[in-house]
Amino acid sequence: MMIAGRTLLERVVAAARVGAAQAGHCDVVVATDDARIADHARALGVAVAMTPASLDSGSARACAAAHQQARRPGLVINLQGDAPFIAPTIIAGLIRTLREGQADVATPVYRLDWARLDRLRHHKQTAPFSGTTCARGPDGRALWFSKAIIPAIRNEATMRAAGAFSPVWQHLGLYGYRMAALDWFAATTPTPYEILEGLEQLRFLEGGRTIDTFEVSAPEHALSGIDTPADVQWAEAAIARLGDPFPG
Repeated sequence: MMIAGRTLLERVVAAARVGAAQAGHCDVVVATDDARIADHARALGVAVAMTPASLDSGSARACAAAHQQARRPGLVINLQGDAPFIAPTIIAGLIRTLREGQADVATPVYRLDWARLDRLRHHKQTAPFSGTTCARGPDGRALWFSKAIIPAIRNEATMRAAGAFSPVWQHLGLYGYRMAALDWFAATTPTPYEILEGLEQLRFLEGGRTIDTFEVSAPEHALSGIDTPADVQWAEAAIARLGDPFPG
């Protein structure tokens, strides 16, 4: 799939390489069950881990790829192959959050201003399972994730008048794990709320594991999965309007 003259995988690999270099002491590996993707990754000069097609989550695929490495990693970052606009600084920040903290998992979030919250509410009228919000504690620890918009807001008019930002945090689909937590995830079965919401990070919370969040700026470019021709058109329009973030 091409986006403004570059393949989707080329964009993701480039961001991963720059983020890994910023963090230091990191390897970049493409995990896939598709020989065509593997061939393209090798042409880009990146290592490949062939993983079973039966795996049903990105976390499980990341775990399988980690176990193929010659040296067992201490941390694993799961950057989805359909997310070409994740900034390298976010990838490096995720690694830093795990290295400096004690949580089992880490993930980025950004706070919605009122205009973005209004757009999310409108979008969910037709796509209720698009966009994930996060309730987080004052220390950045994730309390919950949901496809619903959380928290509910009493006295919203007063809050709107008081400041530009709402109390709603939106999640970016990027995860970092300690290897022990990832092994635990791969050895367990989906949990009730994970199944209801369709959010694999809830398995960690339901299982008593901890997730740290770190704040990033609200994205300008599209960050949801680029999976259809319409998504490509949206992405290319964003590049034309905002510039190409390709880190090359």
